[in-house]
Amino acid sequence: MPLDIIKVLAEELQLAVWQVSNVIDMLEEGATIPFMARYRKERTGELDETQLRALENRFRYYQELEARKKTILQSIETQGKLSAELKERIAACRIRTELEDLYLPYRPKRRTRATIAVERGLEPLARRIHEQEDPRLDLEEIAAPYVDAERDVPDAKTALQGAADILAAEVAEHAPYRSYLREFIRRNGVLTSRVRKKFRDEKTKFDTYRDYTVPLSRVQSHTLLALLRGEADGILAIGIEYERGAVETYLEGKDIRVGPGPVRDFLAEVIHDALSRLLEPSILSEVMKEQKEEADREAVEVFGKNLRNVLLAPPAGMRPTLGIDPGYRTGCKAAVVDETGRFLEHITIYPTPPHNRTGEAMGIVDDLIVRHGIELIAIGNGTASRETEGFIDSVLAMGDYDPKPLKVIVSEAGASVYSASEAAA
Repeated sequence: MPLDIIKVLAEELQLAVWQVSNVIDMLEEGATIPFMARYRKERTGELDETQLRALENRFRYYQELEARKKTILQSIETQGKLSAELKERIAACRIRTELEDLYLPYRPKRRTRATIAVERGLEPLARRIHEQEDPRLDLEEIAAPYVDAERDVPDAKTALQGAADILAAEVAEHAPYRSYLREFIRRNGVLTSRVRKKFRDEKTKFDTYRDYTVPLSRVQSHTLLALLRGEADGILAIGIEYERGAVETYLEGKDIRVGPGPVRDFLAEVIHDALSRLLEPSILSEVMKEQKEEADREAVEVFGKNLRNVLLAPPAGMRPTLGIDPGYRTGCKAAVVDETGRFLEHITIYPTPPHNRTGEAMGIVDDLIVRHGIELIAIGNGTASRETEGFIDSVLAMGDYDPKPLKVIVSEAGASVYSASEAAA
């Protein structure tokens, strides 16, 4: 059975099933996050923009995951290799990398050493060696029947090499082994950096990393990005080192079922080849890609925090400010912040039609200016902006202020959408 996405999301995000169901229905109808957060609170259960966005992102992830599962199941079924157990394991997957690991042995392949060996009829030989219980078996003797010049297998040595290639590919494509190596490298790997030969006698901007090592699990994002820049500039050679012997021992313990002897030695060499030639390059590439993506995320967060401080710096300097959002039927919303940007108070006034409570509004604005020492009045340029500006002109003309507040019109473009965005949150 496919994942019950609604139930999974409710558990993952700690929401009620009805909340998740309603939000997904609205997303499928084309509703936006700002629209749902502002105008459909009763259907979302008062979820805010951040919660809605997290739900949408995870929903899209699981949608793509289920679509990928469907494609993979069809591919494996077409090959006639879809067992009930494999189908169940694929259906239960919640992580894309685990799903791709399960599919790897069945993915249509380019011609490799292993596929060529299969074409030459050497798969039965590989099976016999792998399942062998007698460690002292004469390998060349059991390989002899597979010698076939017409199939480009001129001798037993070639047959055994083909069998080894088949078994190595199977080890490299076995999902649990890939998962183990991935986690082992994440936890125990060491990131290394060396300056390239032609720069050894030169001073570069990457001299800090001329001969550098750091545990992969503790590398700082800015450090990793600097190392990657050095590599991109051709100055540094970076890599990941790990205790390969420990991994080989683990794989041998899991994959070899025979005692000491020629067969075990043969299979141990298969493990070594699978790890160094096939498993290691692809897993190291995956892990490095993940590390870079995480470093990029952290770098963007730091940049965002710095940019936020710049954007929130008062454009007119540090001044006590009265902000007014003009309106007709719902009135004009007024808010006061002090010179540091700290919120002080807010109130709604009704100087515009249809209410026309101008006198009352003038008294309120005058009081706000005097009590808070307002130096700047910012009026939104949306609905009723012109009428509100005229009203403020009247207040300033009648009042005796020292200094007289400066009045400015500010753009409201995108304010509603922005206020519901991830950046604003």
